[in-house]
Amino acid sequence: MWTVMDSPVGELRLVEHGGAITAIEFAPFRPSVDGRPLGQRDDDHPLLRECRSQLEAYFARELKEFDLPLAPHGSAFQQRVWDALLGIGYGETASYGQIAHRLGMTNAASRAVGLANGRNPIPIVIPCHRVIGADGTLTGYAGGLERKQLLLGLEQDALF
Repeated sequence: MWTVMDSPVGELRLVEHGGAITAIEFAPFRPSVDGRPLGQRDDDHPLLRECRSQLEAYFARELKEFDLPLAPHGSAFQQRVWDALLGIGYGETASYGQIAHRLGMTNAASRAVGLANGRNPIPIVIPCHRVIGADGTLTGYAGGLERKQLLLGLEQDALF
């Protein structure tokens, strides 16, 4: 099942399968997620309504931690990276190298971490926007650097 919501970063498509969120996509939307069927649109599905509600609260600066069942589809390494991203707190950032170190790897794994980060199917909730370059610069973001900057700015503004 899936639904679409408006947000400060444009339309988002929320996708549920088997009782868990499997994807959040930025517009323009692809025909399917990872080549798998999306199912029907269901704006009243309880989990999709809850996801939309939590995202709305996040964008209103009223929610700092999501509480949703997640089931991102990816390799074992990608899953490890995405789990590490969940450890980056609201308003905080970490570099690709720092994520590699948290996974017990050296800086040489930074590129692999970056590739896994870029394939995160559940952005915002799994906060890949909080990963920055070693020198503190904003680096690539699947949703575009403008969205990344907006998300980071939203979180920073909420802290002060």
